[in-house]
Amino acid sequence: METIDGRQYATRAELSARAGYKGDATLRALWADREGNGHPPARRIDRVLYWDLEVWERWFTEYQRQRNGIGIDYSGNPDEELPPVDQAKVLGMDLSVITNYSKNPPPGWPEPVRREELESGRFREYRTRRQLWAYVASRPLRPRAGIGGRKPAEGPDPRVALAIKALAAEPGRKAGETAAALAEQHGGGLSTWKRAVTEARRQG
Repeated sequence: METIDGRQYATRAELSARAGYKGDATLRALWADREGNGHPPARRIDRVLYWDLEVWERWFTEYQRQRNGIGIDYSGNPDEELPPVDQAKVLGMDLSVITNYSKNPPPGWPEPVRREELESGRFREYRTRRQLWAYVASRPLRPRAGIGGRKPAEGPDPRVALAIKALAAEPGRKAGETAAALAEQHGGGLSTWKRAVTEARRQG
């Protein structure tokens, strides 16, 4: 972090850590698409890019809200450790969905920050809001079954269609390289594009 004129500035790596991402691929993609998503401008210091932390976090919260709909609760302390019932409230899910995630986690579901053993011998898993928001940002755009009472979107996933075109254009390219190129071009999480490329290969 750097303090300039009384304001905190953070590097991309620091912003990625605060957003709960492993690595900076997602934020690189968002920066590449800044003309389309309104990403705040950067300030270069000693050849390193820095962003006004307060401005960036305000933008990122709004970006997530627009991307994922109004069912997600972005209020509260990002680092508060939440039990399953509160995790469900943040994500707009039924508690039963969170309970099932402990047994059969979907791609990208975060590991708990701690587990509390109950008298029954079972464990209660705690996750932070920051972890949950990062999970929301990395999941596919189509809603999952059970989220906010909505049904999954019908029709083909547009990301898979884009991946099919990319694979057809460069059939010899590695799947990871194709996914990274798509993330850079269209924005979104690298893991999401990897799933799209995998599905495109399966359909092909």
